[in-house]
Amino acid sequence: MLQNLVLVALGGALGSVGRYLVGLAVAFPLGTLSVNVVGSFLIGFLWATQIDKTGGPMPFLMIGVLGGFTTFSTFSLDVLRLAGDGRFGTAGLYVLGSVILSLLACYGGLMLGPRGAS
Repeated sequence: MLQNLVLVALGGALGSVGRYLVGLAVAFPLGTLSVNVVGSFLIGFLWATQIDKTGGPMPFLMIGVLGGFTTFSTFSLDVLRLAGDGRFGTAGLYVLGSVILSLLACYGGLMLGPRGAS
């Protein structure tokens, strides 16, 4: 249990630093959209490739790294910031794009995993 807590904490640190760097490199709000779509793909792929989802690298990768990398809370704030600026069309497209692309990316990750093709 303690080992998994440490792995989740270390992974979360790496993931959140990665998210921060993407946010610096990619214009608002596409940075958050990018990390959520990429993270959704990766979490789907990891889920499809790992039989033991509670041990091994899964707490570090799925809960830690990807939990720190992707962010629904920042997504929510981004939507409200866009709406607050009167950019309602952009906010709506951002919501639809984030949800649809993240779901499609997760599905793609699942299908590319070895158990998804069966």
